[in-house]
Amino acid sequence: QVQLVESGGGLVQAGGSLTLSCVASGSISENNDMYWYRQAPGKEREWVARSISGGVQNYAASATGRFTISRTNAKTLYLQMNSLNPEDTAVYYCNLNDNGVNYWGKGTLVTVSA
Repeated sequence: QVQLVESGGGLVQAGGSLTLSCVASGSISENNDMYWYRQAPGKEREWVARSISGGVQNYAASATGRFTISRTNAKTLYLQMNSLNPEDTAVYYCNLNDNGVNYWGKGTLVTVSA
């Protein structure tokens, strides 16, 4: 059974930084795609960044220039977040797509104070 566990969320002042981590456990392929999503209070979940097999990385407009997605292996994903602002307040979720099967973590809360 594949499980994803996010960590690294917390309370930070505007302009600060946080690094989120996501660790997958269970049987997954080496060539999987991993994503970060977030869901702000009262809003729909939105895509933030992705790291797909082959080393391609993409970012939503809101994350471009401030966030950096990286991974050390097929099971570990990071999101370095800089220049945070209150609009970044959300629960951040890790998603793994392994041959068309999607797995989600339970999320980690990021709160940015003004």
